[in-house]
Amino acid sequence: MNAVVHLSGPGRTGPDLEELLGRVALGDQDAFSGVYDAVAGPVLGLVRRVLRDPAQSEEVAQEVLLEVWRTAARYRAEHGEVMPWVLTIAHRRAVNRVRSAQAAADRDQRTAAAAHAPAFDEVAEQVEGRLEREQVRRCMRTLTGLQRESLTLAYYRGYTYPQVAEVLGVPLGTVKTRMRDGLIRLRDCLGVGA
Repeated sequence: MNAVVHLSGPGRTGPDLEELLGRVALGDQDAFSGVYDAVAGPVLGLVRRVLRDPAQSEEVAQEVLLEVWRTAARYRAEHGEVMPWVLTIAHRRAVNRVRSAQAAADRDQRTAAAAHAPAFDEVAEQVEGRLEREQVRRCMRTLTGLQRESLTLAYYRGYTYPQVAEVLGVPLGTVKTRMRDGLIRLRDCLGVGA
C-alpha cells in the first residue's frame, strides 16, 4: 500500500480543488465526492500522526470532512490553497481532541484523588483519646491544690480569672500566677513543646 499522494500539481486531471470547493459551497454533492477523494487520505494521515489512535483518527477525520462540507463557503482563495486550508482544519481538530482527552484525564485524576479519603479508624481514635485524657488526669494530680482548682474552674467550667479568684477566695494576682505555673507544669508533664 505504498501509493503516492499528490497534494497539488500537474498530476491531477479534471476540475481543481478550488473549483470543486466552490461547487461544494453551493451544495453540489458530486463536487464534494471529488474533494473527499482528494483530501481524505492526507487528512487521515495528519490526524493519525497527531492522535496515534486509529479509531479516534477516523472519527476526527470524519468530523473534519463534515466541517469542510459545512464551511466550504468560508474558503477564500486569496488566503491560500484548498489543501492547506483543509489540513489546517484537520490539525486544529486533532489537537483539540488531544487537549480534550488530556483535560478529561486530568479531571478524572483530580476527582479520584479528592475521593480518596484516608481510612478512619474509629477504635484507634477512641483509644488515643482515652490515653490522652488519662495522661492529662495523671498530670493534673501532680499540681498543687490551688493550681488544680484554678485550672479546673477556668478550663473545665469556663470561669474567668476574677470569677475563679472570687470562688477560691484568693487575690486575682495569686490566681493568675498559680494558673500560669500550673499550665507550665502541665506542659512539661505532657511533653508539649513551648
